[in-house]
Amino acid sequence: MNQDAFGTGTPGQDAFPAVETLSYEQAREELVEIVKILELGQMGLDESLKYWERGEALAKRCEQHLDGAARRVEEALGSAE
Repeated sequence: MNQDAFGTGTPGQDAFPAVETLSYEQAREELVEIVKILELGQMGLDESLKYWERGEALAKRCEQHLDGAARRVEEALGSAE
C-alpha cells in the first residue's frame, strides 16, 4: 500500500481520520501539511482534488472550533457583567 504524508495509506476519505473527531490543533496541523503537499504540485489531478477537498473540510472544522470558542468567551463575558 502507498503511504501518504499522514502514514495512513492512499489519500481519500477512508484513509484520513474523520474530521469531526479532530481537535482544533489536530485539524490545523493536518491542514498545514496538506497545503505543503499541494504546493509541491507533484501529484495528479485526482489526488490533488482529494487533498484539496480534505483541506476544505479541515478549514471548516477549524472554523467551527473557533466559532465555538468565540461563543464561550462571549458567554463568559456576558455572565461576568
